Amino acid sequence: MASGADLQSMNAVVTSHPFARQVQRYVLLTTLVRYDSAMAVEPYLARRWQWSAGGTTLTFFLYPHLKWHDGRPTTANDAAFTIMVAQDSTTGYPRRSDLRELIDAVALDDTTLSLEFDRPQARIPDVLTDLAILPEHLLAGTLPAEMRRADWNRRPIGNGPFRFVRHEPNRRWVFEANPAFPPALGGRPGIDRLVVAVVDEPMTKLAALASTELDFAGIQPAHAEFVRRNPDLEVLDYPLLFSQALVFNARRAPFDRVEIRRAIAMAVDRAAIVDGYTFGFASPAAGPLPPELDPDQVPALYAPGRARVLLGDTLRFELLTVGSGEAALEQLIQQQLGRIQIQVTIRQLELATFLERVQGARDFDAAVMGISGDLQLGYLRSLLDLSGVTAAGSGAALLPIYADSVPATFLYHARGVQGMNRRITGVRMDLRGELATLMQWRLR
Repeated sequence: MASGADLQSMNAVVTSHPFARQVQRYVLLTTLVRYDSAMAVEPYLARRWQWSAGGTTLTFFLYPHLKWHDGRPTTANDAAFTIMVAQDSTTGYPRRSDLRELIDAVALDDTTLSLEFDRPQARIPDVLTDLAILPEHLLAGTLPAEMRRADWNRRPIGNGPFRFVRHEPNRRWVFEANPAFPPALGGRPGIDRLVVAVVDEPMTKLAALASTELDFAGIQPAHAEFVRRNPDLEVLDYPLLFSQALVFNARRAPFDRVEIRRAIAMAVDRAAIVDGYTFGFASPAAGPLPPELDPDQVPALYAPGRARVLLGDTLRFELLTVGSGEAALEQLIQQQLGRIQIQVTIRQLELATFLERVQGARDFDAAVMGISGDLQLGYLRSLLDLSGVTAAGSGAALLPIYADSVPATFLYHARGVQGMNRRITGVRMDLRGELATLMQWRLR
């Protein structure tokens, strides 16, 4: 299976790469709960749960017989450790804001986990379907601030349906089926081996798919018809909670001025980007919410003339992006903004460098970023913090801030487009991700 970039890490509390997080929760590790195909929360490591009368305490009862791949038992202590490290401000967990209402996570015994919140909760927090549990016995000696450099990251030991075999940096990750994975949690996977191959060049990816070197590859929409004509291949088209956005750094000029951010937003022709770049496998963004979450949204305003008036003097800025190819999306943005005398310099970076500059040092003017969504809209807080626009609140309460302060301009809400070898059966890709049904995959 192809990945456009290396997977960053298997350490769930420091990883922002969307596909790496899927590998964590569906391959190497487990989560407390997960979503079923109807996007309803279902048991996983936690077999059942109960709320206190006031809705401020959530108690999980964990499966008692799951072992880490080194033979140690998985316990509630592991879950409590992971959650508290994720909540620590020095860790850098990308979804830390989703845990802001959590007061404490305590293991009452080996199989009972208690979460206490500072206010009543309407439902199980979405972040618990995404945060994969880490082994306390292997990571407890690592300070939260050092989690990115933990020894475990180089050879991770998990408790999921697949074991880690090896990682060749910028080439591949190899996993093998865990024959001891309990039947109560899904049992042994239907395939023996999963290789995530790092292939960032679209034509190389396409050629490897056509030659059967790859069984799965995310493909450019322009290549979908070519793949469909191959009788050995199939095109999977599926919804995603994933958007592309142009994120502004409001901490420094020129984007410390909201009128400049608003002008950029009005100068971007989202419909042209969807037609010319995604070939219709996306919807133009009217704001931060994809159509699956806001089906009645009004299209974003496209008014380059008004944008030019707001700008005043000629504007120049550097646009950061991930990759090494032709940067077609970024060139479209550059061309559109050039029509109103905005000079954009595109700088492509390797993923780790991009993340360090944007999420670490905050050393950027603007950046094109893929934004992984979630049903409880926790990503709105994280993106706002990244931009440097200050506002109180969380979730849907932040939508007016996005409209008024424009910390980012959303370009489009994507659909997944994967080429697949027909020798694989049992595959379904949906809002949960590409690997959600991995346990059911089989070879013909």
